[in-house]
Amino acid sequence: MVVCVGNDLVADDAVGYEIHRRLAGAPLPAGVRLHYAAVGGITLLDYLTGGEAAMIVVDAVQFGAPAGTIHHLAWDELPNFGGGSISAHSIGLKETMDIGKLLYPERLPPTVTLVGIEGRCFDRPRDAMSPAVASAIEPTVALIRNYLHTLGQGI
Repeated sequence: MVVCVGNDLVADDAVGYEIHRRLAGAPLPAGVRLHYAAVGGITLLDYLTGGEAAMIVVDAVQFGAPAGTIHHLAWDELPNFGGGSISAHSIGLKETMDIGKLLYPERLPPTVTLVGIEGRCFDRPRDAMSPAVASAIEPTVALIRNYLHTLGQGI
């Protein structure tokens, strides 16, 4: 499963929407489910407990790297900056996963990966997307497609 998170109306936060749009525009490997979540936080629990073997969460992030940096991290490799720092939403993605582990440990995917693009502008309208972030969208889509292929091969 691929869950793309983001607000399509807000500058760099629209990367999840843009990546979803591009992934939906071409066939994905058999068995891959693609979702767009306009809001993150606790609402992501519905996607986290679907029983899939693997999940990719796509979102804009703020880890302190240069804008446009593409991050591809296993969930347990995510930096711990405290509540809400991984996502611009009401509750952070990492906290949501922790809640899911407590409530539904048997239903969470054993493999969860974050694919994030480092953003800078989260307080302006969509047309203010950082050029470096916009330039990272296509390479991120290619990374996700390659990773899905690798997962499908059982590698």
